[in-house]
Amino acid sequence: MISLAVPDAGVGHDPWWVILIKVLFIFVFLVVLTLFNIWWERRVVARMQQRIGPNVHGPQGLLQSLADGVKLMLKEDLMPKGVDRLVFVLAPAIVAVPAFLTFAVIPFGPTVKIPFTDTYTRLQLTDLPVSVLYVMAIASIGIYGIVLGGWSSNSTYSLLGGLRSSAQMISYEVAMGLALVTVFLFAGSLSTSEIVAAQSHQTVHWFGADIPLPGWYAFLLFPSFVIYVISMVGETNRAPFDLPEAEGELVAGFLTEYSSIKYAMFFLAEYINMATVSALATTLFLGGWRAPWPISIWDGANSGFWPVLWFMGKLMGFIFFYIWLRGTLPRLRYDQFMKFGWKVLIPISLAWILLVATVRAVGRETNFSRTTLLVAAAIVLLIAVISMFVPQKPKEEPAEVADGKEFDAFAGGFPVPPPLPSQQTEPKSKAGSRG
Repeated sequence: MISLAVPDAGVGHDPWWVILIKVLFIFVFLVVLTLFNIWWERRVVARMQQRIGPNVHGPQGLLQSLADGVKLMLKEDLMPKGVDRLVFVLAPAIVAVPAFLTFAVIPFGPTVKIPFTDTYTRLQLTDLPVSVLYVMAIASIGIYGIVLGGWSSNSTYSLLGGLRSSAQMISYEVAMGLALVTVFLFAGSLSTSEIVAAQSHQTVHWFGADIPLPGWYAFLLFPSFVIYVISMVGETNRAPFDLPEAEGELVAGFLTEYSSIKYAMFFLAEYINMATVSALATTLFLGGWRAPWPISIWDGANSGFWPVLWFMGKLMGFIFFYIWLRGTLPRLRYDQFMKFGWKVLIPISLAWILLVATVRAVGRETNFSRTTLLVAAAIVLLIAVISMFVPQKPKEEPAEVADGKEFDAFAGGFPVPPPLPSQQTEPKSKAGSRG
């Protein structure tokens, strides 16, 4: 029998060469994952639309993304007239660099022994007491790149796209941050590794037997999970919330004047941000690298390099959800999108935080089960949410009375179409005479 217990090396105590290997691994992992996600998205959407998708370059078209990347790097790099050259060049880097930095605090697995050495290390570059706040702060820096790219392009379409993106990402970051507050209340920490440990397991006593179930916050804090998933789609400017790049009205939004490698860096940052928010959702709501039930019954499921497989499975599940949304839902109107964020998600988040905090306080002071209280609070919140979507009775508008005069299309100084027949009303004198 081989002992599964390994010494916990912690974080911040690795040799320099281990840190270098981790940094290179994260960089290569994100680049390769981006290439794969682009290919996977094109194949899945093609299947949804009864097409074939990329199938020429490489086996099953796997090298199509690499070919596209090489093509972008070899294209002519155009610089429009009147642009702010320094800001125009720096904007793609401001977007791309923070996308890589956010993965520094994401745990891929437990402490393992590096093959062919006697060194133990945790499968995480570093950890902080406020790791989640670090991810949110670094992700916010990318907004500046999008806004500056749109402003420096000297184009109306780019400027409008940058303004849309800034308003959109800030609005949905508020809802995303509020969705995470309840996780902090239950885990008692903002450290990603400690939040994963807090979701290790829970036991349910059913029919005289103790049944181990995953202690995932996606189940325990389901409203927070739903709000986070919706917010992460809006945060990453993905369909159906890809309004900053609405080709029907803004050509390509903030990307209109970009080409070659600068365009590729924006594209790279978008897909890395998808992976980042998906990894954060996996860490905070789906137990991180811990094995799902019933695999978790196996004693060795959460040791060695097996947890990396469970983590990647959950991560790719969220990526598939992104692709599914893109191939299914149409783009929302901008006013609908902003109204949904400010008038629906944020109020629900605040109400849910209040309920969870109350449940925590009551559970500590009384003998009531916290799970029972949470279920009751979730039912109350669900009823409140349903009531928000009940259509209101339309207000009766007073009917306009026609004065019998002939319609003048040029009365306002410019031609306007006449009212539709259904919009025309008869004078009261005529209507009364018929009665």
